[in-house]
Amino acid sequence: MAENQYEGKWALILGASSGFGAASARALAKAGMDIFGVHLDLKSTLPRAKQVIADIEATGRRAVFFNKNAADARKRGQILDKMQEVLRESEPPGVVHVVLHSLAFGTLLPFIPAQPGEEVIAQDQMDMTLNVMAHSLVYWVQDLVAREMLVRGSRIFSMTSAGSHRVVRGYGAVSAAKAALESHTRQLALELAPKGILVNCIQAGVTDTPSMRMIPNSDKIIAEVLARHPAGRMTTPEDVAQTLVALSDPALTWISGSIIRVDGGEDIAT
Repeated sequence: MAENQYEGKWALILGASSGFGAASARALAKAGMDIFGVHLDLKSTLPRAKQVIADIEATGRRAVFFNKNAADARKRGQILDKMQEVLRESEPPGVVHVVLHSLAFGTLLPFIPAQPGEEVIAQDQMDMTLNVMAHSLVYWVQDLVAREMLVRGSRIFSMTSAGSHRVVRGYGAVSAAKAALESHTRQLALELAPKGILVNCIQAGVTDTPSMRMIPNSDKIIAEVLARHPAGRMTTPEDVAQTLVALSDPALTWISGSIIRVDGGEDIAT
């Protein structure tokens, strides 16, 4: 049997129960990594997380999942405490090789009413969207670095979209979060370069995920993408997951601060 180059290496997936996070957790486990997963599910959606755990364990890898709010500072500390305990008990002690920030929870309300009485975004909703989908990346990385859970060769990925530079009614707060997330990614790449930690942002194409279906007129958006996509199909979570596996290869040490498109040419086909 070939030696596992990821023995003792863990991936931390923020948003692990569906979409890009779930697909990446499965793919990274299949490649040989153990998985920490953070997700926030109610009773009705909890089976999704349980299925991801089962799929990871079916590969022979470990799955340690936390059903907690990843944007809550106190809960973040609790999760990291448990992660450190697991890493210390591993033989040899484990390290976090990959971090994927794939949190998709925000307000999908317009800024200006299209007709009298239409609900528009409030300050607390804007702040929440930016905190969950952008600023939380910084806070997780700060704590991981402070606890020395990331090492030279570790890599961090955030998930953006064409919404960072395109506009769709109702997507304004998420669009702002994606633009901020890209900026945070570049800044972290700069400040973590001396430590040999890589930080990149994945710009996925439009993908049919549960979070995508929450966007107003998502059916129309999907139809438009299919009509103009040069390859004639949409991006899938598995397209992104396999890209993350490739970029997680320890031999790749010189890609950082980049926005990497994984969309089959979608964003250039206007």
